[in-house]
Amino acid sequence: MVFSSSIFLLYFLPLALLTYYLINPKYKNITIVIFSLFFYAWGAPKYIFVVLFAMLADFFFAKKIHKSEGIRKKVILAIAISLNIGFLLYFKYANFFLDNVNESLSLMGFKPFEFTRIALPIGISFFTFHEMSYLIDVYRAKKLPLKKITDYALYILFFPQLIAGPIIRYNEIADQIENRGQNENIDNR
Repeated sequence: MVFSSSIFLLYFLPLALLTYYLINPKYKNITIVIFSLFFYAWGAPKYIFVVLFAMLADFFFAKKIHKSEGIRKKVILAIAISLNIGFLLYFKYANFFLDNVNESLSLMGFKPFEFTRIALPIGISFFTFHEMSYLIDVYRAKKLPLKKITDYALYILFFPQLIAGPIIRYNEIADQIENRGQNENIDNR
């Protein structure tokens, strides 16, 4: 779904806003997560599971990082960051790498090998960098890890910034995610 499409402007956004403002405040985060999942799945239904897997893994990695100390804490962070960068490299650059290998093979007189092209999940850079920001901020103890997976899902999947950015640091938005009441006043409505 594209922000400028009539489906988004006439149906999705009004329904999301109306639901958000009518729902009980304790369900606002989960409501946004549901709309965000639907938004992402609309444009990339095959890759929603990639996003969910990466998100779940990083949620639990952050919990382990928070509970660990010393070298163990660094190792867990290194593993988590490596997995995130690995996902990003695989989906963004595998086709580029294989095309160059095939071109080199052709120049040397060898037959290029055939491969299935890898489609690029929408917004992979944005959600990957959000996940890494979360892990790094938890590692540096700038903020505690979120207690609820739905709150973490909101940080990663928030539909207005999921596919177009900007990349928001976890420590800048954590308080707004966990305590929606502080921003629910007449000035912010």
